[in-house]
Amino acid sequence: MRLCALALACWPAMAGAQTVSQAWFDTPSDRYAHGVLGDHAEWSRLGFVADGRQYHITLPDTHVFEDWQPRLWDVTGDGAPEIVVIETDIRAGAALAVYGPAGKLAQTPAIGQPFRWLAPIGAADLDGDGAIELAFIDRPHLAKTLKVWRFVDDTLVPVAQLEGLTNHRIGETDIGGGIRDCGQGPELITANADWSRIMATLLRDGALQTRDIGAHVDRNSFAAALRCDMLSD
Repeated sequence: MRLCALALACWPAMAGAQTVSQAWFDTPSDRYAHGVLGDHAEWSRLGFVADGRQYHITLPDTHVFEDWQPRLWDVTGDGAPEIVVIETDIRAGAALAVYGPAGKLAQTPAIGQPFRWLAPIGAADLDGDGAIELAFIDRPHLAKTLKVWRFVDDTLVPVAQLEGLTNHRIGETDIGGGIRDCGQGPELITANADWSRIMATLLRDGALQTRDIGAHVDRNSFAAALRCDMLSD
């Protein structure tokens, strides 16, 4: 038996709760030659392991995974990870999508234009309200806007946004930054718009507050910030 959701993916039906332990992309595709990650091949299939069994989700010809690797992040807050990916509609651009073992759980709207992309930062309860927020940079090469969405009632809702931040440059094969907690709650680690500084951003009372914590040189600068070696300028 196979289960399909929104005609975007099909996978074997699974009974009961399942826990994802591993995920990967396979089956390269050249149907969307954006090349934002340094090559012109994206991915048409997502594989994952849930409770020791292997499954695959295959996208239709109108979509690709425009990403370098799937992320295992707990989005629902139940202690078990979901799969978070950049899923791109070749006519409408990138969106942030969340998959569980039984299929797609939620997705942000596509940016609205082909060859427009987003770069995830992380997922956490950023403001201590008990719900999980997901953060990403909308168009890290153009708009350079940090956006935060919250997972509530099986959907993603917008929370806050802040311009002037980025975490990826065209051709880089990975995405910089992430989330850290150095004692004052989760902080989003990115670069500023011109890549000269490392920035730490908090979500407080529905607004994003950012501060400069040091110079950006290379990926080691992000690593130092995430280790809490870089606390303030």
